[in-house]
Amino acid sequence: MSEIHSWYRRGLITLGALALVGRTRAQAQVAAGRPLRIVVPFGAGGIADLTVRIVAEHVSATLSQSVVVENRPGAGGIVAAEQVARAAPDGQTLLLMSNANAVSVNLFRSLPVDPLVDFAPVGLIGAFGLGVVVAASSPHTSLAALMQWAKRNPGRLNIGSINVGSTQHLTAELLRLKAGLDAQVVPFNGTPALITALRGGHIDAGVEILGPLRPHLAARSGEAGLRLLAVTTATRSADLAAVPTVAEAGVSDFDASSWNALAAPARTPQTVIERLNQALQRALADSAVKSRLAELGVAPMPGSPAELAAHLVTEIRRWGEVIERAGVARQ
Repeated sequence: MSEIHSWYRRGLITLGALALVGRTRAQAQVAAGRPLRIVVPFGAGGIADLTVRIVAEHVSATLSQSVVVENRPGAGGIVAAEQVARAAPDGQTLLLMSNANAVSVNLFRSLPVDPLVDFAPVGLIGAFGLGVVVAASSPHTSLAALMQWAKRNPGRLNIGSINVGSTQHLTAELLRLKAGLDAQVVPFNGTPALITALRGGHIDAGVEILGPLRPHLAARSGEAGLRLLAVTTATRSADLAAVPTVAEAGVSDFDASSWNALAAPARTPQTVIERLNQALQRALADSAVKSRLAELGVAPMPGSPAELAAHLVTEIRRWGEVIERAGVARQ
């Protein structure tokens, strides 16, 4: 708990009170002419990768500095996190942090890096919701109807997700717990396998990030597609306004989403953090950036390093409770 408080306090440091020598050193580091690297713990082409590339373009222009996005998937994001944590604390190497970093604290028995100790928060980028889907041919036309069927048939409902410990998997577990369903959550090795299982009738429903689901929704891909029953966020999706939230379907106070943020190695000078945060805020306020993010279903979350610090603490506690209640085995 002291580590949580330590990370939170770092986010609350008053930037205006920093010494002039620190400001001069930070400016010299930026002037070195090296490209800014953002290490992404996911493969190219996914929502996280596309999101950070959109933001990176604007950040590059603001800082008058080239920005390189480097994909380092593997080991649940640990490979990328370790690389950034070991980098020089000069603000030239950043980590695309995600909900996975919050989940990992309680999912893994041991970690080579601690997200609360080894990183300095820069700022949140955005959040993106998930959806509860069934095959277009499914007899369940609403989430309420699906849950009613599950309660009449205890033990028969199978809810698919991707890998154990993913936001999708834990959101499915959260739905099962909060709705009081006697159901199984079945993890698959990736979205294609999940969608294939849904279409083949091997599972009754699935929980996945909205972005990858959109091309498969029945309105776009015919009867072989998927039917979106509900979104997991507190409010409806702007471009899917007819689709209710899980809370509206009867599961009170349900709100789950994934998110991305930027973090630097610990001990990065706060003047550098301030400069990076300001560039990030300018990007998220840009109308063209917001429009491109909206196409991905990403809602910008502008804010300070302190707000990212508080958000991470909250997410660690929240998903830790889900892991414990659902009995998810530590990896």
